[in-house]
Amino acid sequence: MLAASGQVTGGPGMRAKALWIFALTVALALVLLANVAPGQNNLAELRSRLEHETNPVSKAKIMHDLGELEFKEIERDVSGGHLSEGLAILKQYDAEVHTCVQALDKKGENAEKHPAGFKQLQFSLRESLRRIDALMPGMTADDQAPFLEVRNDLSEVDQHIFRELFPREPSEGGPASK
Repeated sequence: MLAASGQVTGGPGMRAKALWIFALTVALALVLLANVAPGQNNLAELRSRLEHETNPVSKAKIMHDLGELEFKEIERDVSGGHLSEGLAILKQYDAEVHTCVQALDKKGENAEKHPAGFKQLQFSLRESLRRIDALMPGMTADDQAPFLEVRNDLSEVDQHIFRELFPREPSEGGPASK
């Protein structure tokens, strides 16, 4: 029995039983906390942070983590046969990337001299393009078409960022042409 002082009274069997119940309660609480929509809270939180962030460089940094979570959702949907849900998340990712690029471009800084934000977004985009490529072999040509459309748009954005980071073409006769 549990006394008013918080101590278990009674024989050794009662103490062991009380300890066992306490351990089960703690274990159950930990399991419930771990299973409360893992990733969902972080996904919603990151989307909110991205939406409210005013610094373009910080937006680009958020996109890395957000893209990682979104692609886990996309991969889960596609592997489960829920292509339309996966495509919807991919289109949302595409829109978020465009918002980020517009904010970086609007900033008006030379990306070659001040690459912060541009580099992070470009790395994230490269990884996203690779992940889209990995998704599509299991799809029919008809199912691939909308994914390819978004992939091509993201590829154009990736090329735009790359040109911002490396605007000069190598001169003829320079080290790049050897």
